Amino acid sequence: MSRSRQPPLVTGISPNEGIPWTKVTIRGENLGTGPTDLIGLTICGHNCLLTAEWMSASKIVCRVGQAKNDKGDIIVTTKSGGKGTSTVSFKLLKPEKIGILDQSAVWVDEMNYYDMRTDKNKGIPPLSLRPANPLGIEIEKSKLPQKDLEALFHGMSADFTSENFSAAWYLIENHSTTSFEQLKMAVTNLKRQANKKSEGSLAYVKGGLSTFFEAQDALSAIHQKLEADGTEKVEGSMTQKLENVLNRASNTADTLFQEVLGRKDKADSTRNALNVLQRFKFLFNLPLNIKRNIQKGDYDVVINDYEKAKSLFGKTEVQVFKKYYAEVEAGIEDLRELLLKKLLETPSTLHDQKRYIRYLSDLHASGDPAWQCIGAQHKWTLKLMQDCKEGHMKSLKGNPGPHSPMLDLENDVRPSVLGHLSQTASLKRGSSFQSGRDDTWRYKTPHRVAFVEKLTKLVLSQLPNFWKLWISYVNGSLFSETAEKSGQIERAKNVRQRQSDFKKMIQEVMQSLVKLIRGALLPLSLREGDGRQYGGWEVQAELSGQWLAHVIQTIRMTYESLTALEIPNDMLQIIQDLILDLRIRCIMVTLQHTAEEIKRLAEKEDWIVDNEGLTSLPCQFEQSIVHSLQSLKGVVDCKPGEASVFQQPKTQEEVCQLSISIMQVFIYCLEQLSTKPDADIDTTHLSVDVSSPDLFGSIHEDFSLTSVSMASLKELDQRLFESYIELKADPIVGSLEPGIYAGYFDWKDCLPPAGVRNYLKEALVNIIAVHAEVFTVSKELVPRVLARVVEAVSEELSRLMQCVSSFSRNGALQARLEICALRDTVAIYLTPESRSSFKQALEALPQLASGADKKLLEELLNKFKSSMHLQLTCFQAPSPTMMKT
Repeated sequence: MSRSRQPPLVTGISPNEGIPWTKVTIRGENLGTGPTDLIGLTICGHNCLLTAEWMSASKIVCRVGQAKNDKGDIIVTTKSGGKGTSTVSFKLLKPEKIGILDQSAVWVDEMNYYDMRTDKNKGIPPLSLRPANPLGIEIEKSKLPQKDLEALFHGMSADFTSENFSAAWYLIENHSTTSFEQLKMAVTNLKRQANKKSEGSLAYVKGGLSTFFEAQDALSAIHQKLEADGTEKVEGSMTQKLENVLNRASNTADTLFQEVLGRKDKADSTRNALNVLQRFKFLFNLPLNIKRNIQKGDYDVVINDYEKAKSLFGKTEVQVFKKYYAEVEAGIEDLRELLLKKLLETPSTLHDQKRYIRYLSDLHASGDPAWQCIGAQHKWTLKLMQDCKEGHMKSLKGNPGPHSPMLDLENDVRPSVLGHLSQTASLKRGSSFQSGRDDTWRYKTPHRVAFVEKLTKLVLSQLPNFWKLWISYVNGSLFSETAEKSGQIERAKNVRQRQSDFKKMIQEVMQSLVKLIRGALLPLSLREGDGRQYGGWEVQAELSGQWLAHVIQTIRMTYESLTALEIPNDMLQIIQDLILDLRIRCIMVTLQHTAEEIKRLAEKEDWIVDNEGLTSLPCQFEQSIVHSLQSLKGVVDCKPGEASVFQQPKTQEEVCQLSISIMQVFIYCLEQLSTKPDADIDTTHLSVDVSSPDLFGSIHEDFSLTSVSMASLKELDQRLFESYIELKADPIVGSLEPGIYAGYFDWKDCLPPAGVRNYLKEALVNIIAVHAEVFTVSKELVPRVLARVVEAVSEELSRLMQCVSSFSRNGALQARLEICALRDTVAIYLTPESRSSFKQALEALPQLASGADKKLLEELLNKFKSSMHLQLTCFQAPSPTMMKT
């Protein structure tokens, strides 16, 4: 048995409304496997199966009947899928009744009406008059795949109405399991049907003999009556009267319908004339349509119409058609000239250029418009670059200031110049050491920098489209697929010949870009002959390092954008050479400017100490160094394809000398400050930040300092360190003894310990304060300072414990608790001296009497550590991840 199919589904009907007997096309899915599979079709509730013609499983054609409902669904029923559904509906319109003499403004649909009531084969569609089962036996479908049967009977068909009907295929498909006896019965049925067809006419005559005899008798009687009347009275015979009546009726009819028939003849002639005009109206209207579409810019429509007219009337011999086609060709020639003019106009977008080139290619324009466009774009780009330079030079002469015109730098991407001290008050105060002249970069852009920015933007706005236009020209994507093959071969030859010409164009643009930038920033690097064309800038001040770094970043971004276009590296090497020269120049200028800034640091020192114990000098020095390093970081780092700035020995030597001069200048500032009369006031704060040995670790050993040697710096560092320890440790040590005996505390007579007393907590808080103060200045100094503070505290605590004559049990337990709490808390900063002091303090105490005391001591220690966990966090060893960061 065949597998069940999906029920029919009607998804569309065209038209979706009409009067009865309107011819409609029904579309959908699973509309039957064949004409015999279609067993039902209703539209608006009316059965339309009699006029249905099955075309395919997705299409049925029929006529709408006289339905009662005005609007309804289209329901298709098949044997294989059953009753279906519909997603659309049909609206039945009521036809207007028109009298025989009424005028009508519509054409009558001259359809051949098919009256099913007179058809003997009632119930079968008129285009599908064939028996469903010619053999008259039960049909049993074969399970053999349809593809196998088609391969076996190639070029044949199982449809017995087809010219290529194969009886074997039909039997295998429908009667593969039928017995031989049943096939014999089928032969008998076929013979019986054949005999019925041969005897059909004779049987029809036999059945109507009585009717024929009656008609013959009536005709004979009428004939005899007419002959009798004619012999008696010729003029008044029945025949004569009948003839007169018919003549009068004919004349009356002609009088009544003459006007109607005349209008019909006129309408027929008008219809024929309209058909002729309609058939050739495309050509007659084409010249005007071309003009209108050109005015609207619908060039695609014009080209399509022209191709259609060329295929239809290009070789016509009719004079009228030749005349109109000549007008079409004239309009197309005007369009070619217009498109070529638009193509060579500048500026224009790549999209418009491609569009105009394709139009010209489709219109078979002469020459090579694409190459003409490439040449025009090249000249336009060079002209824009030169105009950019001339415009800025005119502006410079009109505004002689070295830092005009005014530009908005909010979007300027420049590395930050602030170090890690940017949040301190001293840095905010120290940032004012820069002169007003050096600070102008925050507000104004120099003419030459603005020129480079505008020039690179101009190149990046023109060159990508220029390059893409060339790539499209090479691969042929500029031209439409309808272009002739001969034209494609000719273009391929042109491409091979013009590759070298285009390469010269790109190189000329790159050389012009680089020379214009060198003329503005590095005029000494230009040749003598190029100075007038590319140089000529009259400047009063050299650009600062920040502006040079900004220019380098701009040119780097330009290089990356050009590289992304897949332009060969050999064409861009000239830009890399320019970037290298600018990087070297930027390093030199920045180091020289840094040395000049540090020279003035001694004059800017105001010896005002802020809340963190620093004066403005360390912040100003660090700001200068960080500013210089950060501004040079991006310059020194090599981008892909760039060479190192230190590959030349001359550059290495110059950078080394400038770096040494910076340190020499700063040491000179220290020397100046140390000789001032009030140098002893706040030299501690200066040395805390700048006297670290790491600061001068990179200076060569043979380098001789003037009046300040490495030994004196180390000595100053040690002296200041001892003073700082004395300043911070003495108050903590001095508060221990009053704190221990506060409230008349007595070691011999005290309550059982309930926790660590407040004096020790206060001492720890003071140590934490020292930790925080040092940590804000330098993390590396924290162990060095706290270790000495802990030594002093542990030594004092050991002395106090050894001075006690005797301890009670509770007193000994209280003392051990406080000593262990302090020792465990600062364990990370213990030195051999402090460990020895804690050991002596514990040895001065009596041993624990019992396990209960040990347990109580442990519980109280844990309670102390838990309650002050947040405060004691700074005494914990840093984790590996924190150390890495």
